[in-house]
Amino acid sequence: MSACKPASPSSSPSGKPRVVLVMKSLANEFFQTMAEGAKKHQAAHVGDYELIVNGIKNETDLAEQVGLVDQMVSQGVQAIVIAPADSKALVTVLKRAKEAGVLVINIDNKLDADTLKQAGLSIPFVGPDNRAGAKAVGEVLAKKLKAGDEVAIIEGVTTAFNGQQRKAGFEDAMNASGMKIVASQSGQWEMEKANGVAAGILAANPNVKALLCANDNMALGAAAAVQAAGKAGQVQIIGFDNIVALKPLLADGRVLATCDQHGDQLAVFGIEAALKILKDKATPADQQTPVDVVVK
Repeated sequence: MSACKPASPSSSPSGKPRVVLVMKSLANEFFQTMAEGAKKHQAAHVGDYELIVNGIKNETDLAEQVGLVDQMVSQGVQAIVIAPADSKALVTVLKRAKEAGVLVINIDNKLDADTLKQAGLSIPFVGPDNRAGAKAVGEVLAKKLKAGDEVAIIEGVTTAFNGQQRKAGFEDAMNASGMKIVASQSGQWEMEKANGVAAGILAANPNVKALLCANDNMALGAAAAVQAAGKAGQVQIIGFDNIVALKPLLADGRVLATCDQHGDQLAVFGIEAALKILKDKATPADQQTPVDVVVK
């Protein structure tokens, strides 16, 4: 007896495809910006698709994100555009989604290639080259330092591919310019966590000349730690994301540079890719999106 095949997703009563955006922490300004960009795009293309926007409470609530995907599949959406909180842990639930006939587009944080391969899964990634972006912003920092200077990295979630890539990009720039990386610790993408990590690094390494932060939330936390340690102007800070909250710190020099991956457009790039595939029955393919260094 053959197994029952899951019913293929049906479009909404309006006949328009339903696309769901599943993000990471809604407490992070970067994802609030991403959501706003997606909502604006849908408002301008109201005749083309319906949009559902979801996110989780913090960067590490994997169970909640898995639950959101399952819930959206059961509601019969046509496409899921997801910024996965973890590069490996979401693969199983996304496989269930694809088996139910839902198109999946991966944005922001790339799913782990080996885990996808083991699951027999092909999911297109629409997003930036995080390593190249981090290297470029690291090179701006290197010009302010001299060979042999001590630096430290505040990483994102260590199981997240974009976090791994940004760390690698920072290392590329520092190694090429002869800096000494004395510490590399995770700030879990979060301001308070990074503040504590930065304070610990500064206390243990009094000669540190720079903190390389894998996102701007953590750069904000690091800047507060530098201020509290009485080292303002002595320790350079770089970030990644170009969130609005960082702009005053860029303006007054508390942060040297960041990297803009155009958060307001990231979900839009994914949504547009999904709509094209649904409409044209096109073959899903990876698509690289822009990153730009931002200084004062």
